[in-house]
Amino acid sequence: MPLPFPPSIMSTDKIGKQDIYHDEEQHVNLANNVQAKIQNPLHGIPKEKLLNQVDQFAREQEMEDILPLLRKGALLAQNPKDFETIPELDEDDREAIRRETTHKWSQPRDLYLTVVVCSIAAAVQGWDQTGSNGANLSFPVEFGIPTTAGEPNAARNEWIVGLINSGGLNINSIRPYIAACLLGCWLTDPLNHYLGRRGTLFFCGVFCIFAVLGQGFCQTWPQLLICRLLLGLGMGPKASTSPVYAAENTPASVRGGLVMCWQMWTAFGIMLGTSANLVFVDVGKIAWRLQIGSAFLPAVPLTLLIFLCPESPRWLMKKGRYHEAYKSFKRLRCSELQAARDLYYVHRQLSEEFVVMRGSTFANRFIELFTIPRVRRATLASFVVMIAQQMCGINIIAFYSSTIFSVAGYTNKQALLASWGFGMVNWLFAFPAVWTIDTFGRRNLLLFTFPNMAWSLLAAGFSFYMPVDNAARVPCIALFIFIFAAFYSPGEGPVPFTYSAEVFPLTHREMGMSWADATLKPLYNFDEVESITVFEKGVGH
Repeated sequence: MPLPFPPSIMSTDKIGKQDIYHDEEQHVNLANNVQAKIQNPLHGIPKEKLLNQVDQFAREQEMEDILPLLRKGALLAQNPKDFETIPELDEDDREAIRRETTHKWSQPRDLYLTVVVCSIAAAVQGWDQTGSNGANLSFPVEFGIPTTAGEPNAARNEWIVGLINSGGLNINSIRPYIAACLLGCWLTDPLNHYLGRRGTLFFCGVFCIFAVLGQGFCQTWPQLLICRLLLGLGMGPKASTSPVYAAENTPASVRGGLVMCWQMWTAFGIMLGTSANLVFVDVGKIAWRLQIGSAFLPAVPLTLLIFLCPESPRWLMKKGRYHEAYKSFKRLRCSELQAARDLYYVHRQLSEEFVVMRGSTFANRFIELFTIPRVRRATLASFVVMIAQQMCGINIIAFYSSTIFSVAGYTNKQALLASWGFGMVNWLFAFPAVWTIDTFGRRNLLLFTFPNMAWSLLAAGFSFYMPVDNAARVPCIALFIFIFAAFYSPGEGPVPFTYSAEVFPLTHREMGMSWADATLKPLYNFDEVESITVFEKGVGH
Protein backbone atom coordinates (compact mmCIF):
# COMPACT_ATOMS: atom_id res chain seq x y z
CA MET A 1 0.00 0.00 0.00
CA PRO A 2 2.32 2.85 -1.18
CA LEU A 3 1.79 6.27 0.33
CA PRO A 4 -0.39 8.27 -2.09
CA PHE A 5 1.50 11.57 -2.08
CA PRO A 6 0.49 14.27 -4.57
CA PRO A 7 2.29 14.87 -7.87
CA SER A 8 4.04 17.99 -6.59
CA ILE A 9 5.77 15.87 -3.99
CA MET A 10 6.38 12.79 -6.11
CA SER A 11 7.76 14.91 -8.92
CA THR A 12 10.75 15.90 -6.84
CA ASP A 13 12.80 12.92 -7.99
CA LYS A 14 12.26 13.91 -11.62
CA ILE A 15 13.82 17.34 -11.33
CA GLY A 16 17.35 15.99 -10.86
CA LYS A 17 20.26 17.79 -9.28
CA GLN A 18 18.59 21.17 -9.66
CA ASP A 19 15.56 19.98 -7.70
CA ILE A 20 13.91 23.17 -6.51
CA TYR A 21 12.32 21.41 -3.55
CA HIS A 22 15.33 19.53 -2.23
CA ASP A 23 18.85 20.85 -2.11
CA GLU A 24 21.37 18.33 -0.87
CA GLU A 25 22.44 20.66 1.89
CA GLN A 26 18.83 21.37 2.91
CA HIS A 27 17.55 17.80 2.88
CA VAL A 28 16.20 16.54 6.19
CA ASN A 29 17.47 13.02 6.85
CA LEU A 30 15.16 11.28 9.30
CA ALA A 31 17.60 8.42 9.74
CA ASN A 32 20.37 10.67 11.07
CA ASN A 33 18.38 13.35 12.82
CA VAL A 34 20.15 13.31 16.19
CA GLN A 35 17.72 15.75 17.80
CA ALA A 36 14.77 13.52 16.85
CA LYS A 37 12.83 16.39 15.32
CA ILE A 38 12.17 17.66 11.83
CA GLN A 39 13.74 21.06 11.34
CA ASN A 40 12.04 23.80 9.38
CA PRO A 41 12.38 22.58 5.75
CA LEU A 42 12.40 26.22 4.59
CA HIS A 43 15.29 27.26 6.77
CA GLY A 44 18.23 28.83 4.96
CA ILE A 45 16.68 28.92 1.47
CA PRO A 46 17.46 32.22 -0.34
CA LYS A 47 14.42 34.42 -0.70
CA GLU A 48 14.36 34.45 -4.50
CA LYS A 49 14.68 30.70 -4.69
CA LEU A 50 11.95 30.18 -2.10
CA LEU A 51 9.55 32.38 -4.05
CA ASN A 52 10.37 30.45 -7.24
CA GLN A 53 9.54 27.24 -5.41
CA VAL A 54 6.22 28.71 -4.31
CA ASP A 55 5.43 29.72 -7.90
CA GLN A 56 6.20 26.17 -9.05
CA PHE A 57 3.98 24.74 -6.32
CA ALA A 58 1.08 27.05 -7.24
CA ARG A 59 1.31 26.05 -10.93
CA GLU A 60 1.40 22.34 -10.14
CA GLN A 61 -1.60 22.54 -7.85
CA GLU A 62 -3.50 25.07 -10.02
CA MET A 63 -3.60 27.55 -7.15
CA GLU A 64 -2.32 30.66 -8.96
CA ASP A 65 -5.39 32.53 -7.73
CA ILE A 66 -3.91 32.61 -4.22
CA LEU A 67 -0.27 32.95 -5.28
CA PRO A 68 0.27 36.28 -3.43
CA LEU A 69 -0.96 34.66 -0.22
CA LEU A 70 1.21 31.60 -0.75
CA ARG A 71 4.30 33.75 -1.32
CA LYS A 72 3.67 35.72 1.88
CA GLY A 73 2.80 32.53 3.73
CA ALA A 74 6.05 30.85 2.67
CA LEU A 75 8.13 33.83 3.82
CA LEU A 76 6.27 33.81 7.13
CA ALA A 77 6.72 30.04 7.58
CA GLN A 78 10.44 30.41 6.89
CA ASN A 79 10.92 33.08 9.59
CA PRO A 80 7.89 32.94 11.92
CA LYS A 81 9.54 34.98 14.67
CA ASP A 82 10.65 37.80 12.33
CA PHE A 83 7.27 38.58 10.82
CA GLU A 84 7.53 42.24 11.85
CA THR A 85 10.44 42.74 9.43
CA ILE A 86 9.04 40.92 6.38
CA PRO A 87 8.33 43.75 3.87
CA GLU A 88 5.77 41.72 1.91
CA LEU A 89 3.40 41.69 4.89
CA ASP A 90 1.09 44.64 5.44
CA GLU A 91 -0.17 45.85 8.79
CA ASP A 92 -3.31 43.72 8.67
CA ASP A 93 -1.16 40.65 8.08
CA ARG A 94 1.11 41.49 10.99
CA GLU A 95 -1.83 42.10 13.29
CA ALA A 96 -3.27 38.68 12.43
CA ILE A 97 0.05 37.06 13.35
CA ARG A 98 0.39 39.10 16.54
CA ARG A 99 -2.99 37.81 17.67
CA GLU A 100 -1.65 34.26 17.56
CA THR A 101 0.27 35.21 20.69
CA THR A 102 -1.80 37.98 22.27
CA HIS A 103 -5.18 36.30 21.67
CA LYS A 104 -4.19 32.69 21.17
CA TRP A 105 -7.53 31.34 22.39
CA SER A 106 -9.43 33.43 19.84
CA GLN A 107 -9.93 30.70 17.24
CA PRO A 108 -12.53 29.98 14.53
CA ARG A 109 -15.79 28.29 15.42
CA ASP A 110 -15.00 25.25 13.28
CA LEU A 111 -11.77 24.67 15.19
CA TYR A 112 -13.63 24.64 18.47
CA LEU A 113 -16.30 22.39 16.95
CA THR A 114 -13.53 19.95 16.04
CA VAL A 115 -12.21 20.09 19.59
CA VAL A 116 -15.71 19.58 21.00
CA VAL A 117 -16.26 16.49 18.83
CA CYS A 118 -12.88 15.07 19.84
CA SER A 119 -13.81 15.79 23.46
CA ILE A 120 -17.07 13.87 22.99
CA ALA A 121 -15.03 10.98 21.60
CA ALA A 122 -12.95 11.09 24.77
CA ALA A 123 -16.07 11.16 26.95
CA VAL A 124 -17.30 8.06 25.13
CA GLN A 125 -14.00 6.39 26.01
CA GLY A 126 -14.30 7.36 29.67
CA TRP A 127 -17.94 6.36 30.05
CA ASP A 128 -17.28 3.05 28.31
CA GLN A 129 -14.52 2.43 30.85
CA THR A 130 -16.49 3.22 33.99
CA GLY A 131 -20.15 3.01 33.04
CA SER A 132 -20.45 -0.31 34.85
CA ASN A 133 -18.34 0.44 37.91
CA GLY A 134 -21.27 -0.56 40.07
CA ALA A 135 -22.49 -3.39 37.85
CA ASN A 136 -20.03 -5.86 39.39
CA LEU A 137 -22.06 -5.71 42.58
CA SER A 138 -24.98 -7.54 40.91
CA PHE A 139 -24.37 -8.94 37.41
CA PRO A 140 -22.34 -12.04 38.50
CA VAL A 141 -25.30 -13.26 40.55
CA GLU A 142 -27.71 -12.85 37.64
CA PHE A 143 -25.40 -14.76 35.30
CA GLY A 144 -24.93 -17.57 37.83
CA ILE A 145 -21.24 -16.88 38.50
CA PRO A 146 -21.23 -15.52 42.08
CA THR A 147 -17.81 -14.92 43.61
CA THR A 148 -18.85 -14.61 47.25
CA ALA A 149 -16.72 -16.71 49.60
CA GLY A 150 -18.41 -20.04 50.32
CA GLU A 151 -20.34 -20.18 47.06
CA PRO A 152 -19.81 -23.30 44.91
CA ASN A 153 -17.07 -22.76 42.30
CA ALA A 154 -16.32 -19.34 43.75
CA ALA A 155 -12.66 -19.53 42.77
CA ARG A 156 -13.50 -20.52 39.19
CA ASN A 157 -16.14 -17.82 39.00
CA GLU A 158 -13.60 -15.22 40.08
CA TRP A 159 -11.61 -15.93 36.95
CA ILE A 160 -14.68 -15.86 34.73
CA VAL A 161 -15.82 -12.59 36.23
CA GLY A 162 -12.27 -11.32 36.02
CA LEU A 163 -12.06 -11.99 32.30
CA ILE A 164 -15.39 -10.29 31.73
CA ASN A 165 -15.33 -7.80 34.51
CA SER A 166 -11.87 -7.92 36.14
CA GLY A 167 -13.42 -7.51 39.58
CA GLY A 168 -14.45 -3.83 39.59
CA LEU A 169 -15.91 -1.83 36.77
CA ASN A 170 -14.36 -4.12 34.42
CA ILE A 171 -17.20 -5.62 32.53
CA ASN A 172 -16.45 -2.49 30.60
CA SER A 173 -12.72 -2.77 30.62
CA ILE A 174 -10.78 -5.87 29.83
CA ARG A 175 -12.77 -7.29 26.99
CA PRO A 176 -12.87 -4.20 24.79
CA TYR A 177 -9.19 -3.57 25.48
CA ILE A 178 -8.20 -7.07 24.38
CA ALA A 179 -10.05 -6.43 21.11
CA ALA A 180 -8.68 -2.89 20.95
CA CYS A 181 -5.12 -4.14 21.39
CA LEU A 182 -5.20 -7.17 19.11
CA LEU A 183 -7.29 -5.70 16.31
CA GLY A 184 -8.87 -2.30 16.98
CA CYS A 185 -5.69 -0.23 17.32
CA TRP A 186 -4.10 -1.85 14.28
CA LEU A 187 -7.15 -1.01 12.19
CA THR A 188 -6.24 2.65 12.66
CA ASP A 189 -3.79 2.83 9.77
CA PRO A 190 -5.98 1.24 7.05
CA LEU A 191 -9.13 2.95 8.32
CA ASN A 192 -7.44 6.35 8.24
CA HIS A 193 -5.94 5.56 4.84
CA TYR A 194 -9.29 4.84 3.20
CA LEU A 195 -11.82 6.75 5.33
CA GLY A 196 -9.87 9.74 6.63
CA ARG A 197 -9.96 11.03 10.18
CA ARG A 198 -13.67 11.84 10.13
CA GLY A 199 -14.69 8.58 8.52
CA THR A 200 -12.68 6.60 11.05
CA LEU A 201 -14.34 8.38 13.97
CA PHE A 202 -17.76 7.80 12.40
CA PHE A 203 -16.93 4.08 12.09
CA CYS A 204 -15.94 4.03 15.76
CA GLY A 205 -19.07 5.89 16.81
CA VAL A 206 -21.32 3.27 15.19
CA PHE A 207 -19.62 0.46 17.10
CA CYS A 208 -19.74 2.47 20.34
CA ILE A 209 -23.51 2.85 19.97
CA PHE A 210 -24.71 -0.60 19.00
CA ALA A 211 -22.17 -2.71 20.87
CA VAL A 212 -22.92 -0.81 24.08
CA LEU A 213 -26.68 -1.15 23.61
CA GLY A 214 -26.19 -4.86 22.99
CA GLN A 215 -24.63 -5.25 26.42
CA GLY A 216 -27.81 -4.16 28.11
CA PHE A 217 -29.77 -6.96 26.42
CA CYS A 218 -27.31 -9.80 27.06
CA GLN A 219 -28.75 -12.91 28.71
CA THR A 220 -25.50 -14.83 29.25
CA TRP A 221 -21.95 -13.88 30.03
CA PRO A 222 -20.61 -15.20 26.68
CA GLN A 223 -22.99 -12.81 24.91
CA LEU A 224 -21.62 -10.00 27.03
CA LEU A 225 -18.11 -11.08 26.13
CA ILE A 226 -18.90 -10.82 22.40
CA CYS A 227 -20.36 -7.33 22.82
CA ARG A 228 -17.22 -6.23 24.65
CA LEU A 229 -15.07 -7.55 21.82
CA LEU A 230 -17.15 -5.64 19.27
CA LEU A 231 -16.89 -2.50 21.35
CA GLY A 232 -13.12 -2.85 21.20
CA LEU A 233 -13.27 -2.40 17.43
CA GLY A 234 -14.61 1.08 18.08
CA MET A 235 -12.50 2.00 21.08
CA GLY A 236 -9.09 1.16 19.59
CA PRO A 237 -9.17 3.29 16.41
CA LYS A 238 -10.98 6.08 18.27
CA ALA A 239 -8.29 6.35 20.94
CA SER A 240 -5.60 6.38 18.24
CA THR A 241 -7.29 8.71 15.76
CA SER A 242 -8.94 11.38 17.87
CA PRO A 243 -5.73 12.88 19.39
CA VAL A 244 -4.06 12.83 15.95
CA TYR A 245 -7.09 14.52 14.35
CA ALA A 246 -7.07 17.23 17.00
CA ALA A 247 -3.29 17.72 16.76
CA GLU A 248 -3.38 18.06 12.97
CA ASN A 249 -6.18 20.63 13.00
CA THR A 250 -5.00 22.91 15.78
CA PRO A 251 -2.34 25.63 15.46
CA ALA A 252 0.92 25.11 17.30
CA SER A 253 0.30 27.95 19.78
CA VAL A 254 -2.62 26.12 21.43
CA ARG A 255 -2.03 22.56 20.28
CA GLY A 256 -0.98 21.13 23.61
CA GLY A 257 -3.86 22.69 25.53
CA LEU A 258 -6.48 21.57 23.01
CA VAL A 259 -5.11 18.11 22.29
CA MET A 260 -4.92 17.33 26.00
CA CYS A 261 -8.69 17.73 26.04
CA TRP A 262 -8.69 14.01 25.19
CA GLN A 263 -7.65 13.13 28.73
CA MET A 264 -9.67 15.89 30.38
CA TRP A 265 -12.88 14.75 28.73
CA THR A 266 -12.04 11.10 29.21
CA ALA A 267 -12.02 12.03 32.89
CA PHE A 268 -15.36 13.75 32.36
CA GLY A 269 -16.70 10.55 30.81
CA ILE A 270 -15.46 8.60 33.82
CA MET A 271 -17.34 11.02 36.05
CA LEU A 272 -20.49 10.58 33.94
CA GLY A 273 -20.14 6.81 34.23
CA THR A 274 -19.93 6.96 38.01
CA SER A 275 -22.92 9.33 37.97
CA ALA A 276 -24.91 6.79 35.94
CA ASN A 277 -24.10 4.17 38.55
CA LEU A 278 -25.66 6.38 41.21
CA VAL A 279 -28.71 7.27 39.12
CA PHE A 280 -29.65 3.65 38.45
CA VAL A 281 -28.53 2.03 41.71
CA ASP A 282 -32.04 1.68 43.17
CA VAL A 283 -34.05 0.65 40.09
CA GLY A 284 -34.00 -3.07 40.80
CA LYS A 285 -32.68 -6.08 38.88
CA ILE A 286 -32.16 -4.14 35.66
CA ALA A 287 -29.86 -1.59 37.33
CA TRP A 288 -26.65 -3.08 35.97
CA ARG A 289 -28.12 -3.22 32.45
CA LEU A 290 -28.96 0.48 32.56
CA GLN A 291 -25.56 1.32 34.01
CA ILE A 292 -23.81 -0.44 31.14
CA GLY A 293 -26.19 0.52 28.34
CA SER A 294 -26.29 4.22 29.21
CA ALA A 295 -22.74 4.58 27.88
CA PHE A 296 -24.14 4.72 24.32
CA LEU A 297 -25.45 8.27 24.90
CA PRO A 298 -22.32 10.34 24.14
CA ALA A 299 -21.56 8.20 21.06
CA VAL A 300 -24.72 9.54 19.38
CA PRO A 301 -23.60 13.20 19.07
CA LEU A 302 -20.12 12.00 18.10
CA THR A 303 -21.56 10.07 15.16
CA LEU A 304 -23.92 12.87 14.13
CA LEU A 305 -21.51 15.81 14.40
CA ILE A 306 -18.25 14.43 13.04
CA PHE A 307 -18.99 15.25 9.40
CA LEU A 308 -19.81 18.86 10.30
CA CYS A 309 -16.12 19.29 11.17
CA PRO A 310 -13.46 19.99 8.53
CA GLU A 311 -11.32 17.04 7.48
CA SER A 312 -7.69 17.07 8.52
CA PRO A 313 -5.82 19.25 5.96
CA ARG A 314 -2.72 17.11 6.35
CA TRP A 315 -4.63 13.95 5.46
CA LEU A 316 -6.13 15.69 2.42
CA MET A 317 -2.68 16.83 1.29
CA LYS A 318 -1.31 13.30 1.59
CA LYS A 319 -4.08 12.33 -0.83
CA GLY A 320 -3.16 15.16 -3.23
CA ARG A 321 -6.39 17.07 -2.53
CA TYR A 322 -4.78 20.46 -2.02
CA HIS A 323 -7.76 22.64 -2.85
CA GLU A 324 -9.85 20.85 -0.25
CA ALA A 325 -6.96 21.11 2.22
CA TYR A 326 -6.81 24.88 1.72
CA LYS A 327 -10.57 25.18 2.29
CA SER A 328 -10.17 23.12 5.44
CA PHE A 329 -7.30 25.30 6.67
CA LYS A 330 -9.42 28.43 6.04
CA ARG A 331 -12.10 27.00 8.32
CA LEU A 332 -9.51 26.23 11.00
CA ARG A 333 -7.47 29.46 10.93
CA CYS A 334 -8.35 33.07 11.64
CA SER A 335 -7.04 34.47 8.33
CA GLU A 336 -6.32 33.32 4.79
CA LEU A 337 -2.66 34.23 5.29
CA GLN A 338 -2.38 31.74 8.16
CA ALA A 339 -4.15 29.12 6.06
CA ALA A 340 -1.76 29.67 3.12
CA ARG A 341 1.26 29.61 5.45
CA ASP A 342 0.28 26.30 7.03
CA LEU A 343 -0.68 24.80 3.66
CA TYR A 344 2.74 25.44 2.16
CA TYR A 345 4.65 24.54 5.31
CA VAL A 346 2.91 21.18 5.67
CA HIS A 347 3.45 20.53 1.97
CA ARG A 348 7.19 20.98 2.43
CA GLN A 349 7.19 18.75 5.50
CA LEU A 350 5.44 16.03 3.53
CA SER A 351 7.86 16.54 0.66
CA GLU A 352 10.88 16.05 2.93
CA GLU A 353 9.44 12.98 4.57
CA PHE A 354 8.43 11.38 1.29
CA VAL A 355 12.06 11.39 0.14
CA VAL A 356 12.87 9.09 3.06
CA MET A 357 9.62 7.11 3.11
CA ARG A 358 9.04 6.64 -0.64
CA GLY A 359 7.35 3.31 -1.42
CA SER A 360 6.45 2.59 2.18
CA THR A 361 3.86 -0.10 2.93
CA PHE A 362 1.87 -0.94 6.07
CA ALA A 363 4.38 -3.63 7.08
CA ASN A 364 7.35 -1.42 6.26
CA ARG A 365 6.02 1.47 8.31
CA PHE A 366 5.61 -0.82 11.29
CA ILE A 367 9.17 -2.15 10.92
CA GLU A 368 10.45 1.40 10.50
CA LEU A 369 9.09 2.27 13.93
CA PHE A 370 12.10 0.35 15.24
CA THR A 371 14.70 0.67 12.46
CA ILE A 372 14.86 4.38 11.55
CA PRO A 373 16.65 6.20 14.39
CA ARG A 374 14.45 9.31 14.38
CA VAL A 375 11.25 7.23 14.35
CA ARG A 376 12.67 4.70 16.82
CA ARG A 377 13.31 7.48 19.33
CA ALA A 378 9.71 8.61 18.94
CA THR A 379 8.55 5.00 19.39
CA LEU A 380 10.61 4.61 22.56
CA ALA A 381 9.46 7.93 23.98
CA SER A 382 5.78 7.17 23.36
CA PHE A 383 6.22 3.69 24.86
CA VAL A 384 7.77 5.11 28.03
CA VAL A 385 5.03 7.67 28.69
CA MET A 386 2.28 5.18 27.85
CA ILE A 387 3.66 2.38 30.02
CA ALA A 388 4.08 4.87 32.86
CA GLN A 389 0.42 5.81 32.57
CA GLN A 390 -0.71 2.20 32.80
CA MET A 391 1.61 1.17 35.62
CA CYS A 392 1.08 4.21 37.84
CA GLY A 393 -1.99 2.67 39.54
CA ILE A 394 -4.80 4.75 38.05
CA ASN A 395 -6.60 1.80 36.42
CA ILE A 396 -6.92 -0.18 39.63
CA ILE A 397 -8.51 2.80 41.36
CA ALA A 398 -10.67 3.86 38.42
CA PHE A 399 -12.05 0.39 37.74
CA TYR A 400 -12.02 -1.05 41.26
CA SER A 401 -13.16 2.07 43.08
CA SER A 402 -16.55 0.69 44.13
CA THR A 403 -14.99 -2.55 45.34
CA ILE A 404 -12.14 -0.74 47.09
CA PHE A 405 -14.49 1.49 49.06
CA SER A 406 -16.85 -1.41 49.75
CA VAL A 407 -14.02 -3.53 51.17
CA ALA A 408 -12.82 -0.52 53.16
CA GLY A 409 -16.13 -0.48 55.02
CA TYR A 410 -18.63 1.52 52.98
CA THR A 411 -22.09 0.27 52.02
CA ASN A 412 -22.71 -0.26 48.32
CA LYS A 413 -24.36 3.13 47.89
CA GLN A 414 -21.66 4.90 49.93
CA ALA A 415 -19.04 3.17 47.78
CA LEU A 416 -20.71 4.46 44.63
CA LEU A 417 -20.81 7.98 46.10
CA ALA A 418 -17.11 7.80 46.92
CA SER A 419 -16.42 6.56 43.37
CA TRP A 420 -18.35 9.54 42.04
CA GLY A 421 -16.15 11.79 44.17
CA PHE A 422 -13.07 10.20 42.64
CA GLY A 423 -14.45 10.78 39.14
CA MET A 424 -15.21 14.41 39.94
CA VAL A 425 -11.71 15.09 41.33
CA ASN A 426 -10.16 13.33 38.34
CA TRP A 427 -12.04 15.62 35.97
CA LEU A 428 -11.74 18.96 37.77
CA PHE A 429 -7.98 18.68 38.26
CA ALA A 430 -7.49 18.04 34.55
CA PHE A 431 -8.37 21.69 33.82
CA PRO A 432 -5.06 23.20 35.03
CA ALA A 433 -3.21 21.21 32.36
CA VAL A 434 -4.99 23.21 29.64
CA TRP A 435 -2.86 26.21 30.63
CA THR A 436 0.26 24.50 31.97
CA ILE A 437 0.93 21.93 29.25
CA ASP A 438 2.04 24.59 26.73
CA THR A 439 3.95 26.68 29.29
CA PHE A 440 5.25 24.38 32.00
CA GLY A 441 6.02 21.66 29.46
CA ARG A 442 5.16 17.98 29.04
CA ARG A 443 8.21 16.56 30.80
CA ASN A 444 8.10 19.04 33.67
CA LEU A 445 4.49 18.12 34.40
CA LEU A 446 5.49 14.47 34.71
CA LEU A 447 8.50 15.24 36.90
CA PHE A 448 6.33 17.28 39.27
CA THR A 449 3.30 14.99 39.52
CA PHE A 450 4.86 11.52 39.62
CA PRO A 451 6.52 11.84 43.07
CA ASN A 452 3.28 13.18 44.52
CA MET A 453 1.30 10.35 42.95
CA ALA A 454 3.74 7.87 44.52
CA TRP A 455 3.45 9.02 48.13
CA SER A 456 -0.34 9.51 48.01
CA LEU A 457 -0.97 6.04 46.55
CA LEU A 458 1.43 4.49 49.08
CA ALA A 459 -0.44 6.25 51.89
CA ALA A 460 -3.78 4.96 50.58
CA GLY A 461 -2.43 1.41 50.56
CA PHE A 462 -1.04 1.62 54.10
CA SER A 463 -4.38 3.01 55.32
CA PHE A 464 -5.86 -0.46 54.82
CA TYR A 465 -3.69 -1.61 57.74
CA MET A 466 -5.66 0.59 60.09
CA PRO A 467 -8.08 -1.36 62.34
CA VAL A 468 -11.48 -1.92 60.79
CA ASP A 469 -13.20 -0.30 63.76
CA ASN A 470 -11.10 2.85 63.46
CA ALA A 471 -13.38 5.69 62.34
CA ALA A 472 -10.53 7.33 60.41
CA ARG A 473 -9.84 4.27 58.24
CA VAL A 474 -12.28 4.88 55.37
CA PRO A 475 -11.84 8.69 55.29
CA CYS A 476 -8.05 8.28 55.08
CA ILE A 477 -8.30 5.80 52.22
CA ALA A 478 -10.69 8.10 50.35
CA LEU A 479 -8.58 11.21 51.04
CA PHE A 480 -5.34 9.75 49.72
CA ILE A 481 -7.08 8.29 46.66
CA PHE A 482 -8.54 11.72 45.90
CA ILE A 483 -5.09 13.34 46.34
CA PHE A 484 -3.63 10.76 43.97
CA ALA A 485 -6.29 11.61 41.38
CA ALA A 486 -5.63 15.34 41.83
CA PHE A 487 -1.96 14.88 40.87
CA TYR A 488 -2.65 12.33 38.12
CA SER A 489 -5.11 14.47 36.19
CA PRO A 490 -2.84 17.40 35.19
CA GLY A 491 0.25 15.22 34.63
CA GLU A 492 0.32 11.57 33.64
CA GLY A 493 -3.32 11.80 32.57
CA PRO A 494 -3.09 14.20 29.58
CA VAL A 495 0.61 14.10 28.69
CA PRO A 496 0.96 10.60 27.12
CA PHE A 497 -1.69 11.03 24.43
CA THR A 498 -0.68 14.61 23.68
CA TYR A 499 2.98 13.69 23.46
CA SER A 500 2.39 10.57 21.38
CA ALA A 501 0.16 12.47 18.94
CA GLU A 502 2.93 15.02 18.31
CA VAL A 503 6.18 13.06 18.42
CA PHE A 504 5.92 10.97 15.23
CA PRO A 505 6.61 12.32 11.73
CA LEU A 506 3.56 12.74 9.52
CA THR A 507 4.30 9.64 7.45
CA HIS A 508 4.29 7.43 10.55
CA ARG A 509 1.72 9.27 12.65
CA GLU A 510 -1.16 6.81 12.30
CA MET A 511 1.11 3.80 12.74
CA GLY A 512 2.98 5.44 15.62
CA MET A 513 -0.18 6.39 17.46
CA SER A 514 -1.50 2.85 16.93
CA TRP A 515 1.69 1.53 18.52
CA ALA A 516 1.47 3.98 21.41
CA ASP A 517 -2.17 3.17 22.10
CA ALA A 518 -1.74 -0.59 21.66
CA THR A 519 1.22 -0.48 24.05
CA LEU A 520 -1.03 0.23 26.98
CA LYS A 521 -3.63 -2.45 26.20
CA PRO A 522 -1.63 -5.61 27.00
CA LEU A 523 -0.29 -3.93 30.14
CA TYR A 524 -3.82 -2.94 31.04
CA ASN A 525 -5.08 -6.48 30.53
CA PHE A 526 -2.25 -7.99 32.60
CA ASP A 527 -2.80 -5.38 35.28
CA GLU A 528 -6.49 -6.16 35.56
CA VAL A 529 -6.41 -9.97 35.30
CA GLU A 530 -3.58 -10.28 37.77
CA SER A 531 -5.52 -8.11 40.20
CA ILE A 532 -8.34 -10.65 40.41
CA THR A 533 -6.51 -12.80 42.91
CA VAL A 534 -4.25 -10.15 44.41
CA PHE A 535 -7.06 -7.77 45.30
CA GLU A 536 -10.11 -9.93 45.77
CA LYS A 537 -8.36 -12.71 47.68
CA GLY A 538 -5.87 -10.54 49.52
CA VAL A 539 -8.32 -7.86 50.58
CA GLY A 540 -11.81 -8.87 49.65
CA HIS A 541 -12.11 -12.25 51.36
